[in-house]
Amino acid sequence: MLNYPSDAEMLRSEIAMLAARMIAEDGADYGSAKRKAAKQILGNKKPKGDILPDNSQIEQEVREYNALFFGDTQPQRLLLLRQIALGLMLELERFQPYLTGAVLNGTAGQHSDIHLQLFTDNTKDVTIFLLNKDVNFEVSETVSSRNEMIETLSFLHQQEGVHLALYNTDDLRSGGRTERANIAAVRSLIQDSTIESTAE
Repeated sequence: MLNYPSDAEMLRSEIAMLAARMIAEDGADYGSAKRKAAKQILGNKKPKGDILPDNSQIEQEVREYNALFFGDTQPQRLLLLRQIALGLMLELERFQPYLTGAVLNGTAGQHSDIHLQLFTDNTKDVTIFLLNKDVNFEVSETVSSRNEMIETLSFLHQQEGVHLALYNTDDLRSGGRTERANIAAVRSLIQDSTIESTAE
């Protein structure tokens, strides 16, 4: 017996593919890309809960889109962003930096920024550190995976956007759902991709 995809599955897949294109081409964030894609496909009809794709489905579509349309440039771009991220993490080592987002999961493209999580008992120490380095940053708040407001410092470094999300040291121990990598793990990712490119 053939298993045909349901209408909901087909719509979900269509929304995921369109959202992935917006992320890869325009640098849209997952939330707004998902909303825009749903509006383009559904018009003003309110999407039912099970029609919207989750982020993991969209992430997979971004990977496929990058491989198809940016296969010759995206791996080098990703490597560059990871190298810049590692340099920053070494500078910020005292704040226990972790890399997250597209630069970590491998979907980073032309418009992707570097996202780091820092863990400190006093977030002012990070601000003072950046001021002493003459870094011109903006302060905002982002929502964490646990729906908490997290202070975020954003600035340009080597022409790349960088966002530092400031957490308490206790948050590092409590974990969370966000995938993240420390200095050693990022260094390992860079070594692996360098080995792959020389092997080709």
